[in-house]
Amino acid sequence: MASTGEKKLVRSKSGLRMVTVDDRIQSPFMLSEPQWIPDNECKVCQNVECQVKFDLLNRRHHCRRCGKCFCNKCTSEMLVLPRMCFVDPVRHCEICINITRKENEFFDKHLKVLLNGSVFNILENNSNDQQGENFTCRLSQDHRKLEFLGEHSKKEPIPVEKIESVQIVASESDLQGNRLGTGIAMRYTVGGNGSSTDTEIIKMTVDEGASRKQGMAWIAAMQKAFKMIYDSKRE
Repeated sequence: MASTGEKKLVRSKSGLRMVTVDDRIQSPFMLSEPQWIPDNECKVCQNVECQVKFDLLNRRHHCRRCGKCFCNKCTSEMLVLPRMCFVDPVRHCEICINITRKENEFFDKHLKVLLNGSVFNILENNSNDQQGENFTCRLSQDHRKLEFLGEHSKKEPIPVEKIESVQIVASESDLQGNRLGTGIAMRYTVGGNGSSTDTEIIKMTVDEGASRKQGMAWIAAMQKAFKMIYDSKRE
């Protein structure tokens, strides 16, 4: 689930974690463990609807996702937390449990779609070709870049961490009236590491062939992936 580099088993106060040996190849979908709020700074449960006082019988328990302290009742649910690489299910508060459920749906379903890839017509803002060219786009196995495989030409991969925005640029409606994405535009930075930086835009339109449904699913999954990473940076 995490990046494909060599792994090691580590123990923290939150539990056992299976992490990459080299942090530089860690999946961009991963989160660092939060700092726990010290016990002496937490006199009552931090659930605003509870706020029961802690004592010898009513002990403090920390949510493994946010690090805040709660009573046992408010952290009774245990759930796997793949974004922090925990081996076993861990305690969650009532707010974090819902966030993790949505993220786990991404890991269970949408991540596989991104890894499998799909065929798109690719058009770049710095290209003179108005027709574009078909490439198979997929997320790399370490989750760190988008790879493009073409029959007649090559395109450099795009590091996921360099993507600044993801936007639907074409859509259609299904029989129920739901809008379905058939094209996507991604703005990403180029350069850096001592050189000047710039931004480029790549437009990807779903292929009209047999992989059309797969391409639309890929676009939806990419939106979810970008939002998850973007929201993490804001936390």
